[in-house]
Amino acid sequence: MFNLEKVLQTANSLPLWIFALLVVGIVIFQGIIFIRLASKTSQSVGMTSAEVKSAIRAGAISSLGPSLAIIVVAISMISLIGSPTTLMRISIIGNAAIETVGASIGSKAAGVDLGSPDYNLQAFTNAVWVMCLGGMGWLLFVALFTKSLGKIQKKAEANPKNVTLLSTVSVAAMIGAFSYLGGGEMVKGLSHFIVFIVAFITMPLIIWIGDKSQLRWLKEWSLGLVIIVGMIAGYVIS
Repeated sequence: MFNLEKVLQTANSLPLWIFALLVVGIVIFQGIIFIRLASKTSQSVGMTSAEVKSAIRAGAISSLGPSLAIIVVAISMISLIGSPTTLMRISIIGNAAIETVGASIGSKAAGVDLGSPDYNLQAFTNAVWVMCLGGMGWLLFVALFTKSLGKIQKKAEANPKNVTLLSTVSVAAMIGAFSYLGGGEMVKGLSHFIVFIVAFITMPLIIWIGDKSQLRWLKEWSLGLVIIVGMIAGYVIS
């Protein structure tokens, strides 16, 4: 408990808040610039001011669902990596699932599990580095190759095998990462094994219901719902 308190004291310190707010400020600035550029360009494609305002309003409303789903997962992250780092990572990537995996992998690299009694400053530092370096590739790629994305897309679409291969590799990588993390928890005991199986069954069930009912928000909330189900299962078993 002492280690966790010391980690959270550092994780919620003023320097980290300053860095986090600077990053969030940049994200907000970019959003404002994109909206202004889109508004100026709208006239060239025949959109009226009313249509532009309607599109911006629709985009803002549609973003609430995914944001609320992220908040459910972010709450658990705050208790492990602090509020500033959670705010900074979610504001850049916006994918709580990826950030959770990165934090867990970073902590395991230091020899301890994320949030365990042995969780210390070294594990926290590793978790932050993995999250930041893991997301850096996407940001650098967008910054350096955005103008070339159209050409890459056309070349990929010219050969359907390339599209299938890229999709297969991405799915396989995610399955491998989650299997590694889940397998490490399953071997800890029967209760951990049962919670993992319950979560494993719940996720595709939620996705299936979302597809059948055409409830997009349900799929967006899937990770948060699975975490809640897993917590309930763990509480019942214990």
